[in-house]
Amino acid sequence: MRRPLVLLLTALLVLGLGFGIYVSVSGQLSARSVLTVRGVIGSEKEDFFRDPQVVAALLKDKLKVEYTKAGSREIAGKDLGGLDFAFPSGVPAADALRKKYKPAQVYDVFYTPIVVASWQRVLKLLEANGLAKDQGSYGTLNMSALLGVMVAGKRWTELKGSGGYPSTRSLLVTTTDVRKSNSAAMYLALVSNVLNGGQVAQASSLGALMPQVAPLFLRQGYQENSSAGPFEDYLALGVGKSPLVNIYESQFIAAAREKSLPTDAVLLYPQPTVYTKHVLIPLTPAGQKLGEALLSDPELQRLAARAGYRTRDAATFQAQVKASGLKVPDTLIDTADLPSQEVMEAMIVNIENQYPK
Repeated sequence: MRRPLVLLLTALLVLGLGFGIYVSVSGQLSARSVLTVRGVIGSEKEDFFRDPQVVAALLKDKLKVEYTKAGSREIAGKDLGGLDFAFPSGVPAADALRKKYKPAQVYDVFYTPIVVASWQRVLKLLEANGLAKDQGSYGTLNMSALLGVMVAGKRWTELKGSGGYPSTRSLLVTTTDVRKSNSAAMYLALVSNVLNGGQVAQASSLGALMPQVAPLFLRQGYQENSSAGPFEDYLALGVGKSPLVNIYESQFIAAAREKSLPTDAVLLYPQPTVYTKHVLIPLTPAGQKLGEALLSDPELQRLAARAGYRTRDAATFQAQVKASGLKVPDTLIDTADLPSQEVMEAMIVNIENQYPK
């Protein structure tokens, strides 16, 4: 009786060991089949890449993304050796990287317009002064009129009916540091267009243009390096600190989805505005695989819309916006073109040279 029992136990032990080895080996093979893709991203996309659903969708495509963050202008000037991709915000940084690394293909993964986060009482005051219009679910900003007031150095208390917002602060739109951040650079492009009579700024026009443009950044005082910073102040500190904040539309939509918007928050669309494209620049074949997945995988595109980004599928984007409780325009008609990368850099350097050393 003992011998058959010993044989049976031995067989079970051998089978158990074999199964354990199989599981270990298959797990190692499975791990090896997932391609780790390393790169640098603009900070505004961190929430997207940290989303567990995005991580899971990428794993289905046999991809795992590891990244560091940097400002878009910083990304364009960094040594990217050893990385598989760069994913800045905005065409200027993407163009600089394209010229430097000459990839066979780049990927326009998604895009988002520049908007202004504000408050109902501020919108009411601006509307009373002909600087904005309440459209119900959102507002619009008359950028020509608004910039006229800002260039003149007006304060909030100088507006008609300012009792609803009796702030002695200068009337300015808060931005990030234009020397480092794309969202501020996009605002710079917008401002330069409006103050240049609705024409794209050229190198020949900067001599007359920059004395009006530069103070709109220099008079702000301390500025954050990342687009997340001013928006976090807006959410946490309220209307006293942040009456008008230059952000990406995607940030506002994401905050609405997360139920973190204050009850009197309002989204304002500059007229005109500019679009920010989020362009992935592959540096290796692994980076190319990531770009293809982000652009062509329907689930990743849906999750991009869920994160507030506009994609090629306008219906999916609007469905995600509706789920967040917001209503935004289907299409923005009044948009401005961006200056060339060389002119953008010249404007940023002009402002940079005026900061205290």
